[in-house]
Amino acid sequence: MNTCSLNDARAAKNEALDLFRGLAPVIGVGITRIGEGYGLKVNLQREPAAGASVPEMIRKVPIRVEIVGAIVKR
Repeated sequence: MNTCSLNDARAAKNEALDLFRGLAPVIGVGITRIGEGYGLKVNLQREPAAGASVPEMIRKVPIRVEIVGAIVKR
């Protein structure tokens, strides 16, 4: 069960951004509800390289990763 507070998720955002920048182009990092608490949603432009270690948690805050592709103007 996830019991991370909103403040826990906020505190982990910058660390997640720095970590995921080394794995793939980051489109954005946001806060989302996960279970009873909060977590981070990391949007990536593409899949991380094969064999890259993608964390499931940072500071006990759960992370969801979604590949959203490139953001383009329409």
